[in-house]
Order: sequence, then structure tokens, then C-alpha cells
Amino acid sequence: MTADEYHADPVEGGSLSSSGARRLLPPGCPALFQWERHNPPEPKAHFDIGHAAHKLVLGVGPTIVSIDAADWRTKRAKEEAAEERRHGAVPLLRHQYETVHAMADALRAHPFASLLFDPDHGQPEQTLVWRDAPTGIMRRARLDWLPDRGRGRLIVPDYKTAAAVDTDALARAAASHGYACQDDWYRAGCEALDIAGPEARFVFVFQAKDPPYLVHVVELDHVAQRIGATLNRMAINTYARCVETDVWPGFADDVTHLQLPAWYENQYGE
Repeated sequence: MTADEYHADPVEGGSLSSSGARRLLPPGCPALFQWERHNPPEPKAHFDIGHAAHKLVLGVGPTIVSIDAADWRTKRAKEEAAEERRHGAVPLLRHQYETVHAMADALRAHPFASLLFDPDHGQPEQTLVWRDAPTGIMRRARLDWLPDRGRGRLIVPDYKTAAAVDTDALARAAASHGYACQDDWYRAGCEALDIAGPEARFVFVFQAKDPPYLVHVVELDHVAQRIGATLNRMAINTYARCVETDVWPGFADDVTHLQLPAWYENQYGE
């Protein structure tokens, strides 16, 4: 199915995705999840580089169009970009267009990442839908890439662009964006649908958006995976309870006792 069909939720009665599960938990809440489900946000231009890089790496996605301009300040550039967006394309400035092609070339030159996205041994943008055994709700996931089975242990890659791909930066990004939850969610889908057993591995293929467009393939450790599994179960149980009661609570219905961050207390404690 297309990306638009997937994000519109193809499951009758509704289903829960990994990003939706993360929105149910702090710093989100069920009320925000429910609002955004019925009021999808408009596409944001700062995601264009990532979307275009995905298209070139995975081989599927929206058309990428180069706008012959150095920046978006001119009326002509803005009008051309708006017209391309109306047709479902991703408009990029000249230098951005050259950047995403250079990124794709750098990834294909990486000895391990290039094998993970080998077009002869896998399929891009594959949708998984399965029923959660403990709660009965439907879950869904959209893998960037599903490798062919029968080639040893299954390694499922997910491609992400980033401002920095050093180990510290990626650890902060993984914690901030809930990548441990995504890791567990995707592996659970593969296991539930008998695509792979518990031994399947899930790796993130991060690529920097600045030259020399370095690639860093990482796998979260067992502690992160256990945390992701625990948070996912909390989100699934919350979703199941909200569906059953049709009550989607916000952050609190009463006064919250607020504790300031530790750094603030350390700074002014004395």
C-alpha cells in the first residue's frame, strides 16, 4: 500500500502504530494522540531532505524536483515549490537536490549499509498489521526495508538522516525520539507475523546531512530494548483502555505537583 494509505490507517476500527504509541506516553498524552489522529499535521518543509534521501536510498516515494533557485526568498521559487507540492512532489533547491544525491552515493559506498538496502534482496516500504495478543487491539508498522527471508538471521534496517552521527549524538537522538520503542515495535511485528523469530535484529542506519555524509549503523543494546518493550506495553494498554471507554485524557484533571529539573535545583539549591 502507499504511504498515504498506511498513515490514514487501513485497518477497520483503527490500529496503533509505533509513532502513535509514543504519542500516548509522556511528553504526549491520549488527548493529543486522538486530536492528531483526526487532524493530521501539514507536511513540514524541514523534513524534505529526509524524505528525498529516503526516496533515493529505498527506491520508492514521492518525485523529487529541483527548483532552479539558490534559496526560497523569491516569489517564483515559492510558487514553483507550492505547485510541485500540490502534485505530491518534494521540491528542493539546487544545492539540496545535489546534496541528497551525494548522500545516496555515500550510502551505496558504505560496505555494510549498502548490503542492508540491496535491491536484489529485499523490498522497500512494507506494511505489517497484526493483533496484539494480550489486548486484542490491532497494531501496524511500516518497515523502510524488509529483507528477503532464507538468508540467515533477519536484519531489518531503518534509514534516518541526522545533523550529527557520532555515538553521543545518536544516543541523545535515540532517547529523545523514542527509538527504543520503534526497535521493539518492529521486531514484535516481524515475530507476530512469523517473518522472523526473536533472533531477528533491527538496526538504524543514520546518515549525516552534511559532507562527507557519513553513515553510522547502530543497534540498540539489550537495556534499551527492554525499556522500549516496557514503554510499548504501557502505551498499548493505555490505547486499549481509551478505545474501550472512549475517554482520551489529557495530562491531568487536577493540580499537578511540579518538581523543577535537577540542574535547576543544583544551581540554586544553596
